[in-house]
Amino acid sequence: MGLIAPHAGLMYSGPVAAHAYCLVRGRAFDRVVLVGPSHFVGFEGVSIVADGGFASPFGVASIDAACARALLAASPVIREHPPAHAREHSLEMQLPFVQRLAPGAPIVPLVMGHQTASTATALGDALARVLRGSRTLLVASTDLSHYHEAPAAAALDRVVIDCVSRFDADGLQAALDQEPDHACGGGPTVAVMRAARELGARDAVVLNYADSGDVSGDKSSVVGYLAAALGTFRKM
Repeated sequence: MGLIAPHAGLMYSGPVAAHAYCLVRGRAFDRVVLVGPSHFVGFEGVSIVADGGFASPFGVASIDAACARALLAASPVIREHPPAHAREHSLEMQLPFVQRLAPGAPIVPLVMGHQTASTATALGDALARVLRGSRTLLVASTDLSHYHEAPAAAALDRVVIDCVSRFDADGLQAALDQEPDHACGGGPTVAVMRAARELGARDAVVLNYADSGDVSGDKSSVVGYLAAALGTFRKM
């Protein structure tokens, strides 16, 4: 029902994201809703692209215009703000995985501006209302802490990992309120966790964790990466 995946350069975060997206193989979805942070444009609320498509080396991922319009009508925090998408990579880094493993599934691209608790809650609620009864894959696009030595990064990242593993959106929001550096896409992650819970997900599984130093060899200043899945999973 939901994935949490990183969005750094594929040589760094791609192997971690693959741990999440491998679960998509062989499944059919009506659409994939991508929720990521805005890295370059500050604004209130959440920006949506309501029609057209996003291009990647795998071709153009078409936008589910009907779903986008329903989300625009569902909450005033969701609006069209094209500058938010002009340079943004947090959604586009998900496209090769989506197009390879869910070919033909349309997307709904959402970029969150200022990551307030009220925005994350409103977005999560709107997603749950609009998507109920459909086969939708929710994807929260986030990296974890940025540019700390690896031990300090691991300590910051452990807070997010613990909240995700407990499926505790409120706990994650409280942690982000205290220290936003836990995750650059913390707000999108909270929103997706809330929506997935409302749509019936009961379990969260952390699939993989790594940092950029595992690839570069430089552990003095790393970025953390997490892959996780939200759904209802059979206990072994």
